[in-house]
Amino acid sequence: MKPITFFIRYALLITLLSTHTAQAATEKIGVLVFPGFLTSDVTAPLEVFGAASRKAWFSSYEVILVSATREHKITSEEGLQVVANNTIYDDLQLDVLILPSAYEMDDYISNTELIRFITTQGRTASWMASNCSGAFLLAEAGLLDGKKATTWAGGEKSLARAYPKVDVQYDQNIVVDNRVITSNGGPVSYQSAFALLAKLSSETFAEEISQAIQFDRLARAFPR
Repeated sequence: MKPITFFIRYALLITLLSTHTAQAATEKIGVLVFPGFLTSDVTAPLEVFGAASRKAWFSSYEVILVSATREHKITSEEGLQVVANNTIYDDLQLDVLILPSAYEMDDYISNTELIRFITTQGRTASWMASNCSGAFLLAEAGLLDGKKATTWAGGEKSLARAYPKVDVQYDQNIVVDNRVITSNGGPVSYQSAFALLAKLSSETFAEEISQAIQFDRLARAFPR
């Protein structure tokens, strides 16, 4: 092989390797799970961000499930079993943390290790988010103090009463304030995920994923 040919091929190989490395996931979106979580609070962001992470413009993001217990296998309120990638006891630094809800939240709100994990992630994450009563976890961690926020429809008074430093918003599906997104949860978790995706990328890219999973058809049938 001629020297010049060798160097051309070597340069091409290095370029290809560099390109592959640049596209590798370097940022993590963590979705918290715990026994009894409400399914759509978790599956909605998993579907939206999972679909986005397969696009070149969002390939730097990896979506993972994080268990709030030492167990990796977690069952939702509706019986869906998921296997978490990590637990809150692992050495994790997330770029985004999304918190779901359960019908009974008291044990999680009083779980000091869980709240410590949320507080720690909140110091460095670019965005924090919650669906439904997951807002109570953010509030307990002090991450909603002085911020506008919402929770499940009808639960706003409970949030305001328990955490008077939170500027609770009523009759709003989604509230965005200073890199924190809170939502009513349930099907609204999709709207919240798209709002967050738009913040992490652009409105155009968020619309692309909305069309890819055909959420836009639902949005047209049932306008906001």
